Parts: sequence; C-alpha cells; structure tokens
Amino acid sequence: MLPYLPLGLLGLFPQIIASTCDARPYSAWMADSVIGRGQATVAPGDKPSASTYLQIGFFQTAILRLKEYYDTPESACAQSDWEEYLRTSTDSIAPFLLNATHDTEYPLDRLSTGRGLTYQYKQAGNITANSAENALRESINLQPRNQFGGYWYFTYPEWSYLDGIYSLVPFLSYYTTNFDSTNSSAVAGDIIHQLDLLWSHCRHNSTGLLVHGYDASKNASWANPVTGGSPIVWGRSLGWYLMALVDTLESMTPGFPHELKEYLHRRLVELTASVVAAADPETGCWWQAMNYPGREGNYIESSGSAMFTYALYKSARLGYLPDRLSGKSSDTANQCRNHLVDSFVVDNKNGTLGYNGTVSVCSLNSSATYEYYITQPLLYNSVHGTAAFVLASLEHEISEHAKQ
Repeated sequence: MLPYLPLGLLGLFPQIIASTCDARPYSAWMADSVIGRGQATVAPGDKPSASTYLQIGFFQTAILRLKEYYDTPESACAQSDWEEYLRTSTDSIAPFLLNATHDTEYPLDRLSTGRGLTYQYKQAGNITANSAENALRESINLQPRNQFGGYWYFTYPEWSYLDGIYSLVPFLSYYTTNFDSTNSSAVAGDIIHQLDLLWSHCRHNSTGLLVHGYDASKNASWANPVTGGSPIVWGRSLGWYLMALVDTLESMTPGFPHELKEYLHRRLVELTASVVAAADPETGCWWQAMNYPGREGNYIESSGSAMFTYALYKSARLGYLPDRLSGKSSDTANQCRNHLVDSFVVDNKNGTLGYNGTVSVCSLNSSATYEYYITQPLLYNSVHGTAAFVLASLEHEISEHAKQ
C-alpha cells in the first residue's frame, strides 16, 4: 500500500499495477518506494528548486535503465507504472525549461532532465518536451565559460565542478546523436575539452582521484595557487564524473570521431583504477572525503558509494577494463553493494524501502575545508542516494543473471 499522500498530490503519481511476483529485486523495490513517496517530480503549483532538476533527471535515468533491462514493471515484480511516472514527471518539469536564457540561471544539473525529455518526445511526440530539450541545448551555448573555456557550473564566476559533468556530457552526446549529428566533431572536441580541464585542474596527484572543482581565477580562499583546485576529493562529485565517463562511452555512435571514444576509455580505465584503490578494505565502499580515509569524523557515504558501485559493475560488464582491473572492480562493487544493503537500506515496514547515510549538499561556495565536508547534514531518502542505489542494484542484478 502507498503511504499517505496529501490530497493535492494524489492525482500526480502513477497507479499501482498488479504484480504476481513473490519478490521484487532491490532496484525495482527502491524505485517503487521513491515513486510512492511522491519524490522526483514537481507538485502542482510548486516551482522547482535548483536541486529539483537533478533529482528528476537522475531518477528518470534510473527508471529508463530499469525499462531497458526489464522492459515492463511486471517483469521486474514492480508495483508502480514506470511509463506514467516518466510522463507525469516530465510534464511537471518541462514548462520550466522552455527559455534558454532563463535555463542558464540554474546549475548544469538541469541538463540531466534531457533523457526524460527525449524519451517523451520520441515515444509520445510530446512537443513541449522537445521544445524544452532544444532550449536546454541552446542554454549550453549561452553558458558562461572561464578563461580556459570551461563551463561555469552555476552562477559562481570562474568555478567549474565535477558535479555538472554527469549532466552535461551525456546530454551533449545523445542530443547530438538524435538531433544534431552534423555537429558531431565540434561536440566531441568540446566534450574532451571539458573533461580534460577538470582532469588537469582537479587531479589529486598522490591518489589519482579528482577534487571537487577548481576556480580558474584562483581567487577563492580554497583555490590551489597553481591549479586553482579545491582541497577535498568529495565522493559524490567524483561519482558523477566516473558515471559520466562510462555512460557516455556506452552511448558512443559511429558518428562521433574515434578520438572521443579513445579518450573516454583511457580516462575511465585510469580513474577506475584509482577509485578501486581508494575503496575502504572493510566495507568495499568509499569515504565522504576520499583523500582522508579513516580520519576522525570521516564516514562511508551512501550516495557516492552507490555511484561508484554502479560504474564499476558496468565498466566491467561492458568489457571496458583490462582483465585484472575488471576482476577487482567487480569484486569491489559486489562487496560495497552488500554493505549498502546491510547498512543503509531500511525496510519501512509499510512495503517501501528507505535509504540512509546520504550527505545533503556540499558546495564550493563555502570554506571547502575537511571540517565542512564531514559536518554537512545526512539525509534519509535523498533522491541522490536512492536513484544511485537503484542503478547500482540493477547492475548487480544484471551481473547475477549473467551467472545463471
């Protein structure tokens, strides 16, 4: 049974569909729970906050991945209507994305909604969705850049974050494939440039990991005087970057220059090796501040850990990694997945699952110190965590099914 919803929201969410299955896989069960809570959508009469775009886009991506593998909710023992969720959530967000100039007032995270918009246009001929994704594409052309050509993540002058790469790079890839194929070479060059700027300014030399972001002007209190990089390797921001690499590599079509595929593959292998080396030996998961493992106050964080788990499983499954690294990646992902289930997944005893241990928001518009990162609030049922867990669980299920 769905939990109680305010009367104003009852018409917003998908109808429950019958399931004859005895058990749901964790991916579908958590997805059902998010939909049942009325998350990852805009309620009638509300306006989206900056974080709403990413919550909707990230969770829609998880649902689309479920559809791609399981095809129908029934085959995944799910109890919610995925198509109806995708339709209602897209309808709720698309009207706010129709003005390209206005779109630039939101973080690059806004681009994560593109997958759902494209799906609704392709499947249902939704013209508003198509207009919104075209406006999003135009907003990239209007996005301010720093002196090196790197996109500002948000309104903070000259600052570029790892966070926005998960939304930006896959959007450029699939928009170009579907609607702008004659521009493939130029887009490929920009993708490489954006990824490489973050790599060169943010790479933490002793670990091979990437810090949260950089200030091209080097004026921020936290900026490294040489690179402009921030001091902390934040797990979730690096998770966004790693997922962007593997998802974009998977989506490469022959229309893109081979140099882009080679670049993505090389960076994926390099970064995966560093991420595997940074895993906590006891849990297989990852610390909130990854360059300070085990330091007092630090903790294993559930959203970044789920993102890494997803990326490692997937990179190994698709054959992107050398044999030795592939085996280590699969083993680490499996260990962390088990820890996530044991330590962060909560049975709410009402038919839904909860998810704990997800940090709220960490911003470079702060002191960006170690103390800052470890003292941000932890949230229960944050969509950043639950959507990442859906993706990680799905990859685990694919892995298990392949063994049968």
